[in-house]
Amino acid sequence: MLRYMIIFGFFFFSDPVMAQEVDSIAIQLQELPNGFYNKVEKKYASINKNLTKKTGKYLKNLKREERKFYKKLSGIDSGSAKFAQSSSDAYEKFTTRLTTKSEKLQKVNLDEYSARIDTLSTSLSFLNQYPDLQEKIKLPSESLEKLKANLNETSQVQAFIGERRQLMKEALAKYTHLPRGLQKQYEKINKTAYYYKAQVQEYKNMLKDPQKIEATTIKLLNKIPAFQSFMQQNSQLASLFALPQNYGTAASLSGLQTRSSVQQMIQTRISAGGPGAMQQVQQNLSQAHAEINKLKDKLDKLGESDGDPDMPDFVPNNQKTKSLFKRMEYGFDVDFGKNNSLMPGTAKVAVSLGYKLSDKFVMGAGLGYSLGLGSIQHISLSHQGVSLRSFMDWKPFGNGKSGFLSSLWISGGYEMNHNAGFKNIEQLKNYNAWQRSALLGISKKYKISKKVRGEMKLLYDFLHREHLPVSRAVVWRVGYKF
Repeated sequence: MLRYMIIFGFFFFSDPVMAQEVDSIAIQLQELPNGFYNKVEKKYASINKNLTKKTGKYLKNLKREERKFYKKLSGIDSGSAKFAQSSSDAYEKFTTRLTTKSEKLQKVNLDEYSARIDTLSTSLSFLNQYPDLQEKIKLPSESLEKLKANLNETSQVQAFIGERRQLMKEALAKYTHLPRGLQKQYEKINKTAYYYKAQVQEYKNMLKDPQKIEATTIKLLNKIPAFQSFMQQNSQLASLFALPQNYGTAASLSGLQTRSSVQQMIQTRISAGGPGAMQQVQQNLSQAHAEINKLKDKLDKLGESDGDPDMPDFVPNNQKTKSLFKRMEYGFDVDFGKNNSLMPGTAKVAVSLGYKLSDKFVMGAGLGYSLGLGSIQHISLSHQGVSLRSFMDWKPFGNGKSGFLSSLWISGGYEMNHNAGFKNIEQLKNYNAWQRSALLGISKKYKISKKVRGEMKLLYDFLHREHLPVSRAVVWRVGYKF
């Protein structure tokens, strides 16, 4: 009788406690940002779409370039013409297999582990336990799983590209003297293979940079003990290393060997070997070190002979794989002009928008406004016109991160200035009222913060003598780039 009373009491008192715990977690989950689910779905669906599009584009380009390669090769060896058709068939089969997706996608683990994606994926799985949230996390979870599957497929694409390049290399190995055009075509294929891998890495880097709303949500979830326990048991990292329940505590270190105990054990074993044991151990270590160096040399030579796209034999354009937004450069600058008998002193303020063609070349346009300041004796603010600008910046001294020359750029531009106040747009349509400037000089860009750089420009105006009145020949500007 007593046994049944104990069992009844256990269920009677434990159920309310468990229910209270679940209700407490549900209340805490209500504090999560409302836009979290929508932001996650949009972000990862967009990355997945762009990655799929880029993969298809690179495969299409490689297929076309490989066809050109075999066409050029057939000019010196008619027997190689048959490889062109087999090449096209190989691309068709691979693309078809790549685009055939399963209707229902199960939970996917990334081949290349990502702590950020693992945390987010496990967080969505945790939230899926609560019926009120299941509908909200459906689309974010699907987008994330599709993206992970797509990222895993990129390794298959890179392996396929490696196989195609190896076949072409074997075809070239038969000849001692190759036409320059054929060699250039093979180098072009190597460049495309390199940029595809760099493009994939760019998307992976985007995954490492969480949005503010993601970081806030994960921070709130980490305050819930039930979530921490769920992460330890269900994350991809936990499946790889089987983290213990008391992971991260002093108790989890109990029974592990310390460094001092390991050192003592090694010394005991060496001492048991006799007086020459230590010398023998050192000799064995030296031999092992020599063998490792030999292997490193072989790997270096292998990389040189294979022309591995990880080690390009050309200077890569790091801007090529970035999105349009990331290649934009926003600017602000100001310069001051002295007053004369016809014009007051001015402050010319301008904003600009540049596009990075490469790490060493930027071009863009800007819009300026001239504010009249008067003179030292009589300060008076007035509208003194507007300006339209175009500019180009070129970095001739390499990509070094330090040194004076590495921060210098050659800068130039063409500008049109309307040096008079205006009351309506019609007044600006008079082309002859605009004063033209052709500028060339040097600029120095220096880092202020992670996202902001300072800029100083010293420019010479080749058309200053044509201005009325004759303007200053040298223009000094300071500003910022974002």
